[in-house]
Amino acid sequence: MHDILVVKCGGNAAVRSEAICADVAAVHRGGRPVVLAHGGSADIDRLAERLDVPSRRLVAPDGVSTRYTDESTLEVVQLALAGSVKPRLLAALRASGADAVGLTGLDAGLLVAARKPAHRALLDGRRIMVRDDHCGRIVAVNGDLLSTLLTAGLLPVVSPPAVAEDGRVVNVDADRVAAALAGAVRASTLVLLTGARGVLADRYDEESVLPVCRVPRRGAPPVVTGGMAVKLIAARDALLSGVRRVLIADGRGPRPVQEALAGACTEVLLEEA
Repeated sequence: MHDILVVKCGGNAAVRSEAICADVAAVHRGGRPVVLAHGGSADIDRLAERLDVPSRRLVAPDGVSTRYTDESTLEVVQLALAGSVKPRLLAALRASGADAVGLTGLDAGLLVAARKPAHRALLDGRRIMVRDDHCGRIVAVNGDLLSTLLTAGLLPVVSPPAVAEDGRVVNVDADRVAAALAGAVRASTLVLLTGARGVLADRYDEESVLPVCRVPRRGAPPVVTGGMAVKLIAARDALLSGVRRVLIADGRGPRPVQEALAGACTEVLLEEA
């Protein structure tokens, strides 16, 4: 199967998930196989507030910020993604004429992750040793399951969490999920849709979109603010796994996927070796 497209629907509150679903469905109806990955940071934060579970961020030594997923937060993540975000996306896709199948990384071992060991990080400006962060890094994807669904003409909709090698549940970053899925199905293109027009030279200037952003093959990405760092790391993951094009684009427009494919985006490239 050729020319597979993987789209990641960002969890930013400004992202128009219904427009993304309508656009993804249009591409799917046109005969191109599509996999939709999603997170749901805004939904997770809202549910955490309702349940009085604190939302905290850890900042790694390289400046990349991630969600602190203790036991209570892991439960909130699962409730929000599988119980709220995914049903909403599936309903929107169905309304737009696409037969979609909702999956988490736990289904048939779709996403297997290595549990993050104890590590040092900044929490609220204090350096701490983190021992209860139920997060992981994806090490395997059940590509056969995805290929079976795509061959059957279905549209997989995939989100965290993943299953760790010890059999327990761990949270994984949704951008890196999208990259891992793209590599596993040998996608030609990965589109990461977010609440910005692309990678900005100046994060406060919406007009400063970079047409191209080059990332090093290892080490910190060139941008580490505003949640863009992990997207650039995910883009690098995808490119190193053989995905030909990785685009970071605006998820707030009426036709975000097709506009990105037409050039309204930042294309991420690897720096020359």
